[in-house]
Amino acid sequence: MVTYHPSLSLLRPSVLTARASVIGRCPTPNAFVSTPVVSAVPLRLRPLRAAAGGAASPVGGDNGGKRAVPPSALLDFARSNFLPLALISGVILGLLDPTLGCLAHEYSLSKFSTFGIFVMSGLTLRTKELGTALEAWPAGLYGLGSILLLTPFVSQFIMQVQFFPREFITGLAIFCCMPTTLSSGVILTQLVGGNSALALAMTVASNLLGIIIVPLSLARYIGTGAGVSLPTEKLFRSLVTRLLIPLIIGKVAREASKGIADFVDRNQQGFSVGNAVLLSLVPWIQISRSRALILSVQVEAFAAAITVGVLIHLALLAFNIAMLHILSRLGKKGDSVFAKKEYTRAVILVSSQKTLPVMITVVEQLGGALGESGLLVIPCVFAHINQIIVDSIIVNWWRRRDQQFSNPK
Repeated sequence: MVTYHPSLSLLRPSVLTARASVIGRCPTPNAFVSTPVVSAVPLRLRPLRAAAGGAASPVGGDNGGKRAVPPSALLDFARSNFLPLALISGVILGLLDPTLGCLAHEYSLSKFSTFGIFVMSGLTLRTKELGTALEAWPAGLYGLGSILLLTPFVSQFIMQVQFFPREFITGLAIFCCMPTTLSSGVILTQLVGGNSALALAMTVASNLLGIIIVPLSLARYIGTGAGVSLPTEKLFRSLVTRLLIPLIIGKVAREASKGIADFVDRNQQGFSVGNAVLLSLVPWIQISRSRALILSVQVEAFAAAITVGVLIHLALLAFNIAMLHILSRLGKKGDSVFAKKEYTRAVILVSSQKTLPVMITVVEQLGGALGESGLLVIPCVFAHINQIIVDSIIVNWWRRRDQQFSNPK
C-alpha cells in the first residue's frame, strides 16, 4: 500500500473548517491564482518532421547568437499543441474567474459540448480501412481485453492508495476504467508506422463496448472501494444518449452524404480544433464550480497527483509490452501477429491510453457520489496530457531506432 502522509497539511487550516460550506457553490473571484506551468508535447509531433528533414532551429544562428522566434513558428506551435493548450487554458480560466464557468453550468453547456464532441467524432470516423485489421484479430482482441477488463481491474488497487484530498486518487481510478482515446492513439500509431486500421478498430470497438462495461467496472471496482452505491442504470442510459446516439448521428451523416464526408476530410484540422475547444469547456466548467475547494489544496498535492498519473500510464505501458512479448513467444516465430511490430505498436499505444471526454461525462452523472466533481476531474486532465507526452517520446524513440536499422553504417 502506498501512503501519502496526511501530516503534510495539504489543506490550509482556515479553509479546512469551511470545506463543507463551499462544496458545490460558485465563488466570486477575489484572488490571483498562480498555476504551475505544464509542458506539453505536440500531438502531431512536429519535432519529428523537423528532425528528419534537418530543419534549422528558429533560435540560434551561424554566429552563435539568438534570434527572435518568428510569429509563424509560434502559430505552428499553437496549432500543433492546440489540445493540451486548450485543456490547460480551461483549467486556468476556471481558477482565475469562475463567474462565466458557473453561468455556463446553469445553462447545462457541458451537456451540449459533450454531444458535439461525439457528433464530430462520428463525422470524422472513417471505417473503410477496418477490414484490413481482420487478419490481426488476436492482437485486437487482446487490446480490447486490456482496455476494458485488465486495466479497470487495476483501479481497485489504486483506490487503496492513501491520498489527500481523496478525490484526486478516486478520479485517477475512474480514469483507469475508461475506454481508449478517440484520436491520439490512432494518430501516434500512424506516425510510428503501425497498423492504423487495427488502432482504429480497437478505438471504435472499445468506446462502443465501454458504454456497457464502464458502468459495471465503476460499480465493482470504484463504488465498492469507496463504500457507495453507484447509479449504474442511470449511468448506462446517460452514456447511450450522450455518447452513442451523437456518434451514430455523425457517422450516419458522413455515410449518407459524400459531400459531407469530403468536407470533413478537407477540414480535419478545423474539426480537431473544434473538438479540442468543446473538450476544454467541460473541465473549465467543473473547475469553476469547485474553485474555492480546489484553491484550498496546496501545490504539493497537485504535483503528487500528476506524478501518480504518470506512474499509472507507465505501468500500463510496461504491462502491455510485457504481455505482448509473452504472447509473441507462445506462437510460431515469425508467424504470430504478436511478433509483428506494426501490430504490437498499435496495441501498445491504443490499449495504454484512456479517454477524457467519457470520464468527464461519467463524473457529471455521478452527482457527487464519489466527491467533488472538480477535484475528480483535474488530475485526469493532466493525466490525459501526460499520456500524450510520454507516448510521443516513445514514438520518437521507435522512429529513431527504425532509422538506425534501415540505414546501417
